[in-house]
Amino acid sequence: MDFGWQELLIILAIVVLLFGATRLPQLGKSIGQSIRGFRSGLKGDEQEPKKLEEGESAEKEAAEDK
Repeated sequence: MDFGWQELLIILAIVVLLFGATRLPQLGKSIGQSIRGFRSGLKGDEQEPKKLEEGESAEKEAAEDK
């Protein structure tokens, strides 16, 4: 499905009518923050098992010291 410049212009006009020109920067900012949070959440899930393994080994060492 290929969008031409005419279709994109119509979609942009509809978005401006729905949200208003003053709210568009706020909308863009909130979408950007959401995407950034989602990406950091995905990266955080990959790093979390490493932290758990380090935490478990630290707990074992602490238990052995007692």
